[in-house]
Amino acid sequence: MREILGDIRRWQRLGRRVALARVVDLEGSGPRLPGAAMAVADDGEVTGSVSGGCVEAAVVTEALEVLGKGDRRMVSFGYSDDEAFAVGLTCGGTVHLFIEPLDW
Repeated sequence: MREILGDIRRWQRLGRRVALARVVDLEGSGPRLPGAAMAVADDGEVTGSVSGGCVEAAVVTEALEVLGKGDRRMVSFGYSDDEAFAVGLTCGGTVHLFIEPLDW
């Protein structure tokens, strides 16, 4: 989380809207442990990582939807999911993420 704070603060100063995605649970093997975080600005700029690259594009899409709707959501990507293969999550586990807009 600390490595993304500089970008989040910069976006805050610029008046940008930001969504934060965090790994909250992991079943089986996964690329990042719970606590890993990624922030997405309203223009799609990204900082941090929740999967070492394998599901980041899908998480950006979810985060931008969260910013558009103003909601919060849990999303999961797992080895047996068709979408997991499409985004490259083939490590054998399931990663659970909580995505929410940051409220300045």
